[in-house]
Amino acid sequence: MAVSDVPVDLDRDEAREAAARELSDPAYVSDDPNPLQRAFEWVLKKLGELFAGAGGMSGITAVTIIVVVAVIIVIVIRLRVGRTTRAVRSRAGGVFDSVLTAAEHRAAADRAAAAGDLAEAVRERFRAVVRELEQRGVLDPRAGRTVDEVAWEAGRALPVLADDLRGAAMQFDDVWYGGRPATAQGYQQLVSVDDRVRA
Repeated sequence: MAVSDVPVDLDRDEAREAAARELSDPAYVSDDPNPLQRAFEWVLKKLGELFAGAGGMSGITAVTIIVVVAVIIVIVIRLRVGRTTRAVRSRAGGVFDSVLTAAEHRAAADRAAAAGDLAEAVRERFRAVVRELEQRGVLDPRAGRTVDEVAWEAGRALPVLADDLRGAAMQFDDVWYGGRPATAQGYQQLVSVDDRVRA
């Protein structure tokens, strides 16, 4: 539409259509904040209103509101972190709570390795190391022990093997919790650590 074709007096519907056409131009949309920015701005606005309204409140009321908000935030964070920690501990606990002997775990690891299931072989060989340490009295049998606790406690009791145990624990973590593929070389390193623990 040429400039000369634009009527000088627009009625309401024509003005709305012209405005809608103009505002549908992508140049206007590119500067809109994303949903996360909008949510953050909304929270800041509400906090600003709360603090602005606090000017009319007594000092005790304003402080009480701020403390209550802070406590709610801390509770939400603790619940979320606690749930994550419990989930990690329960996964790790399931790894070491079996009733098999070290020799039985070793045999299961060898079967898994022979079948090409290196992740299961790594898991069973590390279980064999833990059970061997418990059977020899280096570690107290305890449900729910994490991989890192095994490496730290056994490393303190057997300083000469501390680095090997940390490496075995890291490999176990990488494969079972980190999603890294197990390798034949990594499994052989665990076999070596197991042999050193037995010796």
